[in-house]
Amino acid sequence: MREVGPRTPPALAGSRGLKDFIRTTATPLALSGFVGGLAFITYSVFSWLQWHSYTIRSWDLGIFTQLAKDYANFRPPIVSLKGDGYNLLGDHFHPLLVLLAPFYRLFPSAYTLLVLQNILLALSVVVVCNFAIKRLGTITGVCLGLGYALSWGLQSAVDSQFHEIAFAVPLLALALVALLEERWRSVWLWAALLVFVKEDLGLTVFVIGLVMAWRARSSAGLWLSMWGVGWFVLTTKVILPSMNPGDHWAYQSQLNIRGLLSDPGSLLQQDKVATLLLLVAITAGLCLFSPLTLIVLPTLAWRFLSDLPVYWGQEWQYSAVLMPVVFCAAIDALSRRKVLNSIRLSRLAGTAVLLISLVLTSQYAFGKLSDPSKNFPLTSAASSQNALAAVPDGVTVETDISLMSYLVDRTEVYWIGNKNPAPEYVLMDVSGRPGIAPTTIAVEAEQRFPGTRFTTVFSDGHYQVARKQ
Repeated sequence: MREVGPRTPPALAGSRGLKDFIRTTATPLALSGFVGGLAFITYSVFSWLQWHSYTIRSWDLGIFTQLAKDYANFRPPIVSLKGDGYNLLGDHFHPLLVLLAPFYRLFPSAYTLLVLQNILLALSVVVVCNFAIKRLGTITGVCLGLGYALSWGLQSAVDSQFHEIAFAVPLLALALVALLEERWRSVWLWAALLVFVKEDLGLTVFVIGLVMAWRARSSAGLWLSMWGVGWFVLTTKVILPSMNPGDHWAYQSQLNIRGLLSDPGSLLQQDKVATLLLLVAITAGLCLFSPLTLIVLPTLAWRFLSDLPVYWGQEWQYSAVLMPVVFCAAIDALSRRKVLNSIRLSRLAGTAVLLISLVLTSQYAFGKLSDPSKNFPLTSAASSQNALAAVPDGVTVETDISLMSYLVDRTEVYWIGNKNPAPEYVLMDVSGRPGIAPTTIAVEAEQRFPGTRFTTVFSDGHYQVARKQ
């Protein structure tokens, strides 16, 4: 395959004064780096507020921290939060997460994963913004870069805390920019790595390959498609079943194709329609003018085929991988003369995209930054710290999601929803059960583990901690 340089963008005229100075002295990479830096700061402020207010969205941060801890200590990812002896490579296929190991070894904390995710997402902002500036000029490019940085899909990913898709977002941005610049080897490099982030991304690689084959008029894209499909089949039919305790791909049952065929109208459910409309709206409809938008189809397909409503909407991390696609599609559309050949209209479109992202921000995660004291209260911080202090290092703990991410670095943690071996400690959030006795959690632990005795070592109305005798 032969590398081909990017097409020469149309000449962009500009006004005099400060705009000319910026255009002639600041390189696209420097400007996009500045935008990416702003994005990283925003993401990190949000994560810091979450962490210090003990706001944990799910058990996933704890799960991936246990994975990083094992990799950092040269062990397979046996994650007790998923079950006793559970190999996380039997849940989803994400061997690329081994890259977390050196960072976690240096900074052994679940918070390290939040910082790393913010860096990776901000890196994708630099990639998208740099390309937009080179193709469309400073003003339009920066507007699109900021709009992408504040897109609801990335906001939701930051809010949901660490997930494996943190690696997929910059890889997708790099692959799609290379595709639009006709650097075919680079497309292959970046897209091929996606299959090692999560098994369903093999289907995304399949569509990227098809788009590449159409644009390059060569078989290289078809080989990339075969690579994506091959890994999807291999992981879902061989690798994941061989490592999963149930000897099957754990998520196969969620693809309810039969249900869709019997009720096609299920595709018109409110959350699904809203997600589609917001994907179009976030780019002011520009993504509809580029074939790159087809790359969203595999992700939308598995989400909308599922019976789980959590996959349909916008709240969690599932839409983060769609943001580079629709924004690169929008840039592609804007750079085509047949769509918009006016510089003024191009700038107007870029400004519209930024304004839409800003308006939507009030409805998504970053809207909470307008009132941190209300949305990230510290009222329970002292109680949380005292409960954690009651659990010594190196012990086994059974707990709910409330403080698990703060325990996984120094203890072996089990989730209370699984069938677990008897732990040395039990820590539970009891703030939703007013008036219960201080010994309630100890008594309940004795009932779950017959033949054991537990003693309450901490109780303050928010948390209870019990120790096995």
